[in-house]
Amino acid sequence: MKIQIIKRRKTFYILSSLVIIAGLLMGMINGLNYGIDFTGGTLFQISLGQEVSVADVRTITDGFDKDAEVVHAGDVNQEVMIKTQENLTPEQRTAIFKEFQAKYNLPDDAFIKSEKFGPSMGEEIRTNAYLSILIATALMLLYITVRFEFRFGIAAVIALIHDVLIALSIYAIFRLQVNSSFVAAILTIVGYSINDTIVLFDRVRENRKSMKRGEYEELIDKSISQTMTRTINTSLTTLVAILCLYIFGVTAIREFALPLLVGVAVGTYSSIFIASPMWYEMMIRDKHQQRSYTGKNA
Repeated sequence: MKIQIIKRRKTFYILSSLVIIAGLLMGMINGLNYGIDFTGGTLFQISLGQEVSVADVRTITDGFDKDAEVVHAGDVNQEVMIKTQENLTPEQRTAIFKEFQAKYNLPDDAFIKSEKFGPSMGEEIRTNAYLSILIATALMLLYITVRFEFRFGIAAVIALIHDVLIALSIYAIFRLQVNSSFVAAILTIVGYSINDTIVLFDRVRENRKSMKRGEYEELIDKSISQTMTRTINTSLTTLVAILCLYIFGVTAIREFALPLLVGVAVGTYSSIFIASPMWYEMMIRDKHQQRSYTGKNA
């Protein structure tokens, strides 16, 4: 069966636009669900002397913050790090430790550390993330322009922006927590997404040599058909590996794996249904402009 992506491109534009618009509206109404790295809060670390499940620890932490993050630490996971957006006073922190002390019969020195964070850390993370994405995007645009042509670079950048916006929109719609792991995953997504796009553009460039000038729709559909199996197989194997990390990993790993799951899926989608049609739009626009210019001067 012949793949016809270009004829249906507006359907994919609408689908992506609906998700992004919904995400923007939810973000404007409710804001993003920022984690402690962005909002500030309190962190304390306790040695329990044994490995205790996160669910068991939450029987205590839910009493002061049901959204508190609980992460295992230490060489044999006998310590827990608890992060909460609540600005707990020293007295409140001591009272919480007393609950752990009574439940697990802990000595006084089991309270390893306790500290408060301000939102300035979040501002620094946001600034560095924006800067990293801008630098990465500029370098990718330069690389693709040198290796292919400027139009390919612009189409790839549009696809990257699309991926980031879709990921943010999904997090805004479902109120998933945005933290430093999410930022790291977004930067990983940017690098992964461009890989599929380059593979497809490379096939477009090769097929372009043997096809008639101006047959851009057939050129792209044929190139997508030739790379579709490779793209899907690569993405599926990656998704399976990340899904295993999400299912079996600890909390910190799951926080990193979830945005990667979203990003890999969206990156695969954008390489096929966004990047290539964007290149097609630019080529058709240039073709129409050349015809108009020739007609005026005929």
